[in-house]
Formats: sequence, C-alpha cells, structure tokens
Amino acid sequence: MATVIIHSAGLLTTVQDRGRYGYQRFGMPVSGAMDVFSLELANLLVGNEPGDACLEATISGPQLEFTGATWIAITGADMDPHLNGQGIPMNTAVDVRPGDRLGFRGLRSGCRAYIAFAGGIAVPPVMGSRSTYIRAGIGGFQGRALMPGDELPLGEFDPLSPPGRLSTDYAKGKPRLKKIPEGLIPEYKHEQTIRIISGPEAHYFEIAGLRSFLSTEYTVTAQSDRMGYRLSGEPIRHKEGMTNIISAGISLGTVQIPGDGQPIILMADRQTSGGYARIANVITADLTLLSQMRPGEIIRFKETTFEIAQQIYIYRQRVTLDPH
Repeated sequence: MATVIIHSAGLLTTVQDRGRYGYQRFGMPVSGAMDVFSLELANLLVGNEPGDACLEATISGPQLEFTGATWIAITGADMDPHLNGQGIPMNTAVDVRPGDRLGFRGLRSGCRAYIAFAGGIAVPPVMGSRSTYIRAGIGGFQGRALMPGDELPLGEFDPLSPPGRLSTDYAKGKPRLKKIPEGLIPEYKHEQTIRIISGPEAHYFEIAGLRSFLSTEYTVTAQSDRMGYRLSGEPIRHKEGMTNIISAGISLGTVQIPGDGQPIILMADRQTSGGYARIANVITADLTLLSQMRPGEIIRFKETTFEIAQQIYIYRQRVTLDPH
C-alpha cells in the first residue's frame, strides 16, 4: 500500500471528506471540507468518488513525500505547488512516483487547498466519515491536524483502469493533464458578493437593519475559523426584545445576528443548534467563495430566491459531473 509521509504540515492540514451526516440530533457536528466543491473537483480529476477523503490545507501547504506511484490533483487555493522543485498546474491530474516530493511555495489566491490522491486516504471512518473534527478529537488521522512524521495510508487504485470522469485517456489508461471545464473554477477575490436567501427570523429585524445587512461592506475578522466567520461592519438592529430565539437547528452557511448586531456565518465545524436570530443563509453555490476568504477581506450580501439558488446549484453539479 502506498503512503504519504508528512515532512512539514503547514499551518493547518487535516483529512476531510463531505462530512459526518446523520448525527446532528446527538450533538455531533457535520464537519467535512470547508469548500466541498473544490474537494469534489479534486476527487473527480483522479477518478475517486466525489466525496472521498482529501487533504485540506489552510493558508500554507504541507511538504509531502510519496512512497508509491499514484495520481494527485490540487484544487481550491493556489499555493504555488511544486513537485520535486518543478511547478505543477492546479486543477489537473498529475502523475507522481515513489520518492517524489510535493511542496508549496506560498499562497497566491484563496485560503484552502484540496489535495486528492487516487484511491483516497485510507484512514478509518468514524460515524461514516473520515473527516477530522479536532474539537472532539475524532476522525481523520488520530483526530487531529497533521504533524511532521505522520504517514498517511492511501487507498488502492488500478493504474491500468480509466481513473477519472473528467480526465481519462482511455487509450493509455491514465489521466490526461486536462483542465477543469472553463468557467467552473471559481475566482477568489479580496472582495466578494455572496448571495443569500432570507432566513426564518428575518422578521426579527427592523427594516433599517435589513437594508444595512444588504448594503454594508463586512470585513472577515481574525476571529474566524472552521466553526464560523465573524464579520465586522455596521451593526444590524433587531426589533425590541427580539435578539434571541429558542435554540433551533442551523445549517452550513446560516447567518446569525447576536446582540451586538455583527453577523456570524456558520461553517463546517458549526454547532448543531443555536439561539441567535437567523437573518439569512448563504446559498450552496457561493459557499465555495465564502470558504476561500481570509481575515481582512470584504463581503457584500445580495439577496436571491430559493428557486434561483436551486437552479444555480443543479446547473453547476450537472456541468461538474458531465462536463462534455
């Protein structure tokens, strides 16, 4: 079995897949990749199932050594990847051999990169997922972020069989160096417009508060992590006595407004319920942009409808899974 040796772990590198579903009623967060879309693209490029486990690297990438031959693909944040000192392309299946070393020279755009390996990462699943949830110390590799000296087992794959739905060269039985379809790769900018749909407690806010929510430029603060993004901007005013709610379920991208009026966007490691009024929810298609934003960057919210959000998501999934 091929393995990957971790020589340097970067700022925060963990094993993640789509997440741990079906356990929120017991208080267990979903976790999983912050940018599920980039995770799925990386997996498809190397022939995996879209939700297979990858590495998620935040801000700075790891230094890896391969003990066996495999294929890799790197999506999401551009951290200037290099293989044996030579630059390699993003969003492309790349052939690696025993002894090859993968490294990253520095962040050029985005926040989180996803590294997929043909066959996936063969750590044991916990509650149906290989995702790392650090706060509980479960999943991934020993329930924690990677450290130098760790060695990750890779899943089995057949190097002679067609490995990928996006990048297969059937004549040679290996991936072509083929780019993800044009227009499918998100553009990570320092200022983003994030589309939202109205939340279940939108009526808890004054009209002026709702207007300011949709017109204010919010800054991503340093108090932002995999659990949630805290934003800073013009406070959003609640109606008198309508700051809190009876604790209710929350989802990925829920926008809560606590008493200070500053939005909190709940992310992958979010708690399962919350007691702040839910003014909005980020649409699924824009979570990939949101998850790639760094502290100091600017968010503007734009309202859309549930029907339009569905259409955008369905179109993107169709193009992703059948780009031809």
